[in-house]
Amino acid sequence: MHSSSPAEAPLVREPLHAPVAHVIRGSVIEGIHYGSVVVLGADGHVGLQLGDIEAAFFPRSALKPLQAVAMVRAGLPLDGDLLSLAAASHSGEERHLAGARRILELAGLTEDDLRNVPDLPYDPVVRDAWVREGRMPSRLAQNCSGKHAAMLYTCRLNGWSLEDYLDPAHPLQRAIAGTVEDLTGQRVAHVTVDGCGAPLFAVSLHGLARAAARLTTAAPGTPEARVAGAMREHAEMASGSGRDVAALMRAVPGLLAKDGFEGVQMAALPDGRAVAVKIADGANRARIPVAAAALARAGVDPAPLAEFAGEPLLGGGEPVGRVRPVRALAPAPAPLTACV
Repeated sequence: MHSSSPAEAPLVREPLHAPVAHVIRGSVIEGIHYGSVVVLGADGHVGLQLGDIEAAFFPRSALKPLQAVAMVRAGLPLDGDLLSLAAASHSGEERHLAGARRILELAGLTEDDLRNVPDLPYDPVVRDAWVREGRMPSRLAQNCSGKHAAMLYTCRLNGWSLEDYLDPAHPLQRAIAGTVEDLTGQRVAHVTVDGCGAPLFAVSLHGLARAAARLTTAAPGTPEARVAGAMREHAEMASGSGRDVAALMRAVPGLLAKDGFEGVQMAALPDGRAVAVKIADGANRARIPVAAAALARAGVDPAPLAEFAGEPLLGGGEPVGRVRPVRALAPAPAPLTACV
């Protein structure tokens, strides 16, 4: 475990976001997405920052890998696809539901023990199929059910109470808060409730990027390495078929990536290079193009990132523009070499 004490909590303030992407239609800037971006080098130093990377913000589901690490530290014995599911914002496919049931079975529990909110599957195709079949929202179908099942399993293994496992004062949530502070390197600035009902911790975008790098550079066999490995090897369990975050991990060897609602994305490479993105207005259409540009700025080969340039803007059914990251996110020019 990291030995240094966490720094002070980031300030809760209005973030000083900056333009991070332009909405281009017919060669004219039709709109601007503001946000913040941080790119860390392998040595942990900030190689690029746009906007406000030190203000407190909520990483939303981008915190799930950290929550999974906390549970593994507390004795959660999952590995492989089930550990990936424990860190997932899943699409609600049958394999995700089956995996969450399996975790609950290992704990000797059922769906009735879950305390996340009932919902329809996140994936629109799967959700539409549920509606056509007359299936109702359920706790198992909600995208955080893998995390909640793993939380219950962790509580059962430690003899902690089950009914109040979402209380911020519960031993599980205190352990998660401690792990978030350890991995981000800073105190939690504020605690609220995430959409699924679990406690949500405010840190800085810089802290989130540091945490991502801690996971990918951890020694083999550690909780951090186990979570990162499971998510990379079972990317579809951490998200779903057709999800951009799974495709991003497949496209870039060794990459760990996790998205979150309200335009959040983090990603890190095995050597410690890491990026974190927050789109100010929460627009999902800007999240992945900006993250891909940040990865290219971090030195990732732009070729496999080309497919993440964003969906085209349509006019009359034909492409007439796209969301384009700002010039500040363009890859840094290669250093000039002297002629001999």
